[in-house]
Amino acid sequence: WKEARGLRNDIADMVKLFPNEEKYRLSDQLIRASRSVTANVAEGFCRFHFQENIQFCRQARGSLFEILDHLTVAYDEKLLTIEKCELFKQKVLTIIKILNGYIAYLKKAKAATTHNL
Repeated sequence: WKEARGLRNDIADMVKLFPNEEKYRLSDQLIRASRSVTANVAEGFCRFHFQENIQFCRQARGSLFEILDHLTVAYDEKLLTIEKCELFKQKVLTIIKILNGYIAYLKKAKAATTHNL
């Protein structure tokens, strides 16, 4: 969640530099997707069952892949330099790895709990 929060804040700062005509297009999509990541991780964390938490983490992961696509669009439309685009992509990929690790942990915890019943 902490890493995703940093990404969310970085994206909010980045889109402020986009042209006004992108305010309700790409900027809005990037902001919504980045907020979705932290919101889904937070909502999943408060769930009682492991499987529900896993599902919310998968939703967050989907939003991260959506951000990757939006970054490609921003680069293609010359709104981001290749360097800036790659920097953001690396941040997203790092968060995906962290999230995948958390999902794996939750699956193991679920299996251990189910096994002990």
